[in-house]
Amino acid sequence: MARMKFICDAERCIECNGCVTACKAEHDVPWGVNRRRVVTMNDGVPGEKSISVACMHCSDAPCMAVCPVDCFYRTDEGVVLHDKDICIGCGYCSYACPFGAPQFPTNGTFGLRGKMDKCTFCAGGPEASGSEAEYEKYGRNRLAEGKLPACAEMCSTKALLGGDGDVVADIFRTRVLTRGKGSEVWGWGTAYGKPAQGGAVPQPAAAAEGGKS
Repeated sequence: MARMKFICDAERCIECNGCVTACKAEHDVPWGVNRRRVVTMNDGVPGEKSISVACMHCSDAPCMAVCPVDCFYRTDEGVVLHDKDICIGCGYCSYACPFGAPQFPTNGTFGLRGKMDKCTFCAGGPEASGSEAEYEKYGRNRLAEGKLPACAEMCSTKALLGGDGDVVADIFRTRVLTRGKGSEVWGWGTAYGKPAQGGAVPQPAAAAEGGKS
């Protein structure tokens, strides 16, 4: 069975935050929580890179290991979810997660912030798929509808990939092996053809034939 994974291509991410906006709009995410965020390294200096970060749905998730009430569970697809009816909002998972994925939903004094919230890979929660209770607590269950996470689908440069881990890995591996420099990182040459030597722009075949007498 497929194991769902995310990967973000730092060579393609342009820090547009489209993935963040898509997630919040799709799931009506609580105020104060960003299930996904864009992190920029070396901001403003040569070598600047951006990457979209959320719960990585770890195979050996530290949040599951430290939760004192065992509210975290893993689905058959490898998605790490949590049951808000069991969660006590202690925050241990937030401290243990290297990605800062579990977050408190509101501001306030520690202990008064309610249940933890995190990325669900658009897989909903333990309630019945598509139910009002599921949407209210966890957002829309896109996987049950046969769709991929909204953040990955809305990424304008396809920097963020989400889905079957084997498929995602193959896509990224192909990119790395065929990746060029500059504009070729994006594959413009594949879409429009590479300029001929000497600066001449190649003409479409149809146009060339139309000019013959």
